[in-house]
Amino acid sequence: MTTPRPEPYTEPFFTPDPKSAAHSRIADFARWAARHRGAEGLQDPTDYRALYQWSVTDLEGFWAAVWEYFDIDATTEYERVLAEETMPGARWFPGATLNYTHHALRNLQPDAPAITALDETGAGYEITGRELRARVASVAASLRDLGVGQGDRVVGYLPNTPHAVIAFLATASLGAVWSVCGQDYAPKAAADRFAQLEPTVLITADGYLFNDTTHDRRAASLELTAALPTLKATVLVDHVGLAWPEGGDSGLMVPWEDAVTRVEYLAIAPVPFDHPLWVVFSSGTTGLPKGIVHGHGGVLLEHLKTLGLHTDLGTGDRLLWYTTTHWMMWNLVVSTLLTGATTCTYDGSPVPQARPDVLWELAARHKVTVFGTSPQYLLTMAKLGIEPSVHDLSAIRVVGCTGSALPASAYPWVRDHVGADVQLASTSGGTDIVSGFAGSASTTSVWAGELSAPSLGVALAAYDARGTPVIHQVGELVVTRPMPSMPLYFWNDPDGSRYRDAYFGAYSGVWRHGDWITLTSHGSVIVHGRSDATLNRNGVRLGSADIHDVVERLPEITEALVIGAEEPDGGYWMPLFVVLADGVALDDSLRVRIRDAIRTGASPRHVPDEILAVRALPHTKTGKKLEVPVKRLLQGASAEQVLNPEAVDNPDLIAYFARLGAERNKRSAHDT
Repeated sequence: MTTPRPEPYTEPFFTPDPKSAAHSRIADFARWAARHRGAEGLQDPTDYRALYQWSVTDLEGFWAAVWEYFDIDATTEYERVLAEETMPGARWFPGATLNYTHHALRNLQPDAPAITALDETGAGYEITGRELRARVASVAASLRDLGVGQGDRVVGYLPNTPHAVIAFLATASLGAVWSVCGQDYAPKAAADRFAQLEPTVLITADGYLFNDTTHDRRAASLELTAALPTLKATVLVDHVGLAWPEGGDSGLMVPWEDAVTRVEYLAIAPVPFDHPLWVVFSSGTTGLPKGIVHGHGGVLLEHLKTLGLHTDLGTGDRLLWYTTTHWMMWNLVVSTLLTGATTCTYDGSPVPQARPDVLWELAARHKVTVFGTSPQYLLTMAKLGIEPSVHDLSAIRVVGCTGSALPASAYPWVRDHVGADVQLASTSGGTDIVSGFAGSASTTSVWAGELSAPSLGVALAAYDARGTPVIHQVGELVVTRPMPSMPLYFWNDPDGSRYRDAYFGAYSGVWRHGDWITLTSHGSVIVHGRSDATLNRNGVRLGSADIHDVVERLPEITEALVIGAEEPDGGYWMPLFVVLADGVALDDSLRVRIRDAIRTGASPRHVPDEILAVRALPHTKTGKKLEVPVKRLLQGASAEQVLNPEAVDNPDLIAYFARLGAERNKRSAHDT
């Protein structure tokens, strides 16, 4: 049983300027597709819904159009766009050979910045297109000399700096496979990922910046090296100016400066369309992280679509999106280069104590056109009273936002404090497809609290409990036709069983992602939270994000987490955990305010059974709330059973939830 989602916004919060929409790249693509591919129903190039309908109806025609419009430079041509339309196992562009790195470098202006390196101190430097190509060529030659060949793995233990971008592009140019994680991961957590890959070379930095502190990671780097027995060499990056120890028994050590300063010709290896490009890992909160493998061609097309069409990036644009190297947004941010735009790397905290508005300051100074962040960042800015508009943000045309559901309250804040003409583009996707399922474009309107539309080429649907598509009703997020960037396979999953179980166990031949969504009658998408952490009261499914949205608007609340836990005696307990703002106490008056806000802003069914104050909430390393592990802890499972503490941002917080679950289950057993 489900309950309809109220549709409170009949009028859009933001409507694109018609002239700007008509001159966008996505409108130009629609005109091109109508003219060159015979796409029907595209008389108005700014009609996104018509373009979307064509993109999921004529799947081969759409992806062939993306290929031709962006002039994919293949060494050998493809035989057919989609040889087998099956999920899993779709075969895209068989016969084609190409290379991601070639496309990442070919559109860059030789003397214009390709990468702008920034950090939380406000410092920065630029690498031009010519310089980037030279550095990639040098590192590629160095890797080749260290024994890296096609199919070998190169891994990075690196912060979000140009070193990671250069190392990745060099690796991909050889046809080798890349993987990276940030240095806030402990060596064991990094080894849990990298050891699965049996890498040939590790590239690691001496440290990173975060919240006005330099974090020394030299010892951690050497510990990680020792945990990877297949390494032939470790490349040592001098990022924060700490001296690496000399000698030792950790094998061949190569200074980054030696690897990056050679004068070499960049020889790029053509590889099949589905040749592995990188391995990205799941959060690993409930076991050994899953290695998700994506291919050169699928990533190339998907990211050109997402960044070139949806985000309207091109030569002269600059994108600054706060991310870490172990979040899939890093992979997408690197692909900014595919469009000829400048990508900005950033090392540091998004809100350092000394300069909490530093990202806005940097966006103004470097004339950023697309600024990307998370819902929590925007809420934090509002609660801290930060005023971005004291900086000249006139270059920003889009504020992108992803990572969790964006509450409706953030929309007027961006309008009033960033710019009235700025489009707030909320997106939802995943590491699994290293892209988005739904988001915005230059031709879409925006409704507060909603994602503008499903993404082009994504046959998105909401399924009810019977597997029937529903509109204006909460359902499972599913994709009914394949996408080129769906995983090739999971690492160390020879029979594909883990891959099939992850996405195709619920509906045969249909991708189930694990989110609750509502598709509205005006074409937008509302994300309610993870379906495997569903709140289910008396058979009525509720989205946790709907409660978080309401509660986190209250000035007294910094963050919230609601859990629905089935209990052994057949009961159902739905507590709400809140992190309070400084100087605030959780008294009866505040509890009443919270309950009233939920009752009014969501529904009476959403009101929790209990409200508990906690000092902080645990997240994955990429900032996602640990809804499922916390639910299992509250049901009495031990921490060792439900999560890997190495994958949690603050493992010390887990003990509270484990103790609370043990106490409740002990009482329940005694009462029984």
